[in-house]
Amino acid sequence: MTAVLQANPEVPRGAPAPAPTARMRPRPPLLLSIVSVGVAVLFALPAVYVVWRTIGLDADLAEVFEDSLAPLWRTVQLAALVSVSATLLGTALAWLVIRTDVPGRRVWRILAPLPLVFPSFVGAAAFLAALAPDGLFRTVLEAVGLSAPDRFRGLGASWLVLTLFTYPYVYLPVAARLVGVGSSLEDAARSLGDRPRVAFRRVVLPQLRGSMLAGMLLVALYTVSEFGAVQLLAYDTLTRVIEANRIFDQPRSFAAASILLVLAVVVVVLERLVRRRVPETGRVGDRPAAPLPLGRWRWPSFAGVVLVLVLALIGPLAALTQWAWRGIARADEAGAQLGQDLGELLTPAWNSAWISTLTAVVAVLVVLPVAHLTARYRSRVAGPVNAAVVGGFAVPGLVIALSIVVFTLNTPALDVLYLTIPALVLAYLVHFGSQAMRAAEVAVASVPDRQRESSRMLGAGSVRRLVTIELPLMRPGLLAGGGLVLLSTIKELPATLLLAPFGFRTLTTRIWQSYTDGYLADVGLASVVLVLVSGALTWVLVLRRSDALA
Repeated sequence: MTAVLQANPEVPRGAPAPAPTARMRPRPPLLLSIVSVGVAVLFALPAVYVVWRTIGLDADLAEVFEDSLAPLWRTVQLAALVSVSATLLGTALAWLVIRTDVPGRRVWRILAPLPLVFPSFVGAAAFLAALAPDGLFRTVLEAVGLSAPDRFRGLGASWLVLTLFTYPYVYLPVAARLVGVGSSLEDAARSLGDRPRVAFRRVVLPQLRGSMLAGMLLVALYTVSEFGAVQLLAYDTLTRVIEANRIFDQPRSFAAASILLVLAVVVVVLERLVRRRVPETGRVGDRPAAPLPLGRWRWPSFAGVVLVLVLALIGPLAALTQWAWRGIARADEAGAQLGQDLGELLTPAWNSAWISTLTAVVAVLVVLPVAHLTARYRSRVAGPVNAAVVGGFAVPGLVIALSIVVFTLNTPALDVLYLTIPALVLAYLVHFGSQAMRAAEVAVASVPDRQRESSRMLGAGSVRRLVTIELPLMRPGLLAGGGLVLLSTIKELPATLLLAPFGFRTLTTRIWQSYTDGYLADVGLASVVLVLVSGALTWVLVLRRSDALA
């Protein structure tokens, strides 16, 4: 221990020895490797299909690449800006509501993840409505003597909207990690004279880097595959090429999708290279951390949290509510109309709730073996397996759904799966499973090796160790990953439109249909219900059952 502290003066006294490096890890069991490779094959199938179709359709790749250079640069630019800003915002917000005495912290813990439930096109539409001549944001700004932007379009608008609606990808894993980091190291650092800011930089921040990188990766992959918001905000990215040509020029569409896949692989590889330079840390601290007094920064921090949630949640929700109320007020019998509209949303709300919960559970169970392989063992297949799972998030949901449709229709043994719930859950799993993957890796890495070894020496079998030792320690991270999958599934649109059984309607399909038909009141009401259902599920299944409120 003394040698470790002397070699690394940034670690305060009393800190545990660093986790084993990759070279010190053992070889994985054969069964775990086989299962992980099988999971990777499942996740890689849509990407393989895209490449196969690109080759089979004989696209002029040179011409497509030349035409796609400008959209590709805009995609990279937007992804870089959004991933950095969302990481900073999500980490700061998680630290404030988990580790400080900011007023209302228990309420903010419930509200902070909820911007993720807004479908991107709905969030962008809400901002456009709120900044319209009679919109909510414009009215408030003019009331305080400020002028609203005349044109809410382009890179700046896309950056703001996507940052506000994607920071929960960082917030959830970072908040879960903060729960697992006790206060003993911080207390030791402060007792040695470190100020709170210095103690955070030296002790807490190194423990959060893995979770921050996990969230940043998800934000970057989400941004490169985003279509709805950037389309509404008139910022053409690579997904526009895919969407605009998917029917009349399939070779160009699939070639552009292949370029998007290459970009996704580059993002994953860069994240892996950066993560290798980040020291691995296990769960540290022997007691929950007491809230850190903010002193004179308490109320400014409170104002900052409120501002973020007003822009990311309360404001858009109020704009959508305004839409709904205007439509209801125009009806002759407003009360009867409201009751009828709410009654029609009961079945879509129930369908959204149970299928998103099922997908979240399946995703955590499927990626957990891969997380064990990549976080605990030394294996040559770990990198490719991880890339296959994480890369599924960059494949647009539309492309994944089309792949599954082709497979099920053209394979006699699988045609019975066409337009069924298993096919729909598979599409959700491939597209959103990576969100549980990185959170699960951090959760697995948080289990100290000494506890596993101690339980093994005491005669506990692998199943008993998993249930009694590992799962309780991994629970916050696994719930965070499952929560990300749940919140993303409940708002997914393209896969649901293409793969849902006949008569199976969700809130997102109801919102989309109402939006395309021009019924803005129905869009607002269904969106409000979507946020309420997502908030209830997040509370019951994620926050209430985790240690985040302890």
